Parts: sequence; structure tokens; C-alpha cells
Amino acid sequence: MAANQPAPDPTPSSGAEAPPGRRELTYAVLLCLAGAGLAFWAATRTWSVEVTARPVPLPPLREVRTGVGLVPWVPALALVALAGGGAILATRGRFRRALGGLLAGTGVAVAVGGGYGLVAGFGGEPNRQWPALCLVGGVLVAAGGLFTLARGGRWPAMGARYERRAHQSAPPPPAPEQAGPMTGRRTVEAWDALDRGEDPTDR
Repeated sequence: MAANQPAPDPTPSSGAEAPPGRRELTYAVLLCLAGAGLAFWAATRTWSVEVTARPVPLPPLREVRTGVGLVPWVPALALVALAGGGAILATRGRFRRALGGLLAGTGVAVAVGGGYGLVAGFGGEPNRQWPALCLVGGVLVAAGGLFTLARGGRWPAMGARYERRAHQSAPPPPAPEQAGPMTGRRTVEAWDALDRGEDPTDR
């Protein structure tokens, strides 16, 4: 009965899951990109509206303040985190881990800016949902950076699999002795045929 059973197929199925390192790399990049995008978008919203009363015929003066004007370092650092999240794919080893440490510090600074907006209020009528979202975005970036710092040295580099395949499948260079004497003799015979008025290709 055992001899009639089919042999197992050694070829892995196309629906096999990605290696753990590649999944972790994807999670870290998504955390950084999502957090940086959320923080930058929240920083461009209105964080505070200050209303100033004026003499009776004139309406009150409304001054709208966004996070860009109140905490300008927050959107700047969010852009740095956005670029750093994409750079995780292009680095490897200790350089990737160093980038993770930089992203963790950047995320903490963004979160501090969002927390400062929540506490300060900046006078007038504060709108605390945007500083709160900025705080969440900073926490996401910091989490992605810490994850990269802790485990990024083990993750594969972008395109490493394809570079290895191309290197392995490259054909060996032709041996010089294979194209030596025969090629030279045929060239001389072709010139002799032309000197005699014959077509060397008509053979």
C-alpha cells in the first residue's frame, strides 16, 4: 500500500506565507508611514481659533491658528519620518538599526508636540482633536522606529532576492580559446574570396 502512494511534491505552493522577517519589515514601514502621514495632516488643521471683539459696527475678528504655525517643528519632523519610513526598505544591517533609532526619536518629538498642543490650548477656542491625532501619529512612528531598532538587523534588504538570482543565473564568459584560430582563419578566407571577386557568403 505504501508503494502506491504518490510522492510528496517538493515544490512550495504559490500561496506560501512570506518569511517572518519580511512581514516584520512591512509592519515597521507601515507604522512609520501611517504615523508620519497622520501627524503631518493633523498639523495642517486648525488647532485654535481666537476671537477678538471690535467696536459695534465691526464684526469680531477671528484668527485661525494651525499646528504648522503653533508648533512648526511637528510637520517638519513628520516629513523626516515619512522619508525615513521609506528609507527602511533601502538600508540593511546596522545602518537600518541606526535609522530605527532616529525614527524613534523623531516619533517621540512629534508626540511631544501633539501633547503640548493638548495641554497648552494656545488661547481662544482650542480644537484638541488635531493635537490628539498628532500625538497618535508620533506614537506610531516611535513604535515603528523602536521595532526597527530592535529587529531591523535581521530583515532582508530590498531587492536582495532578485540580485542573488541574477548573479546565480548569469552565464559564464566564453573561453577565449574557443573563438581563437577558427575565427581568424575564416576571416582571412573571406578577404581572399573578396579579392578574387567572389561572394564569401554564397556557400
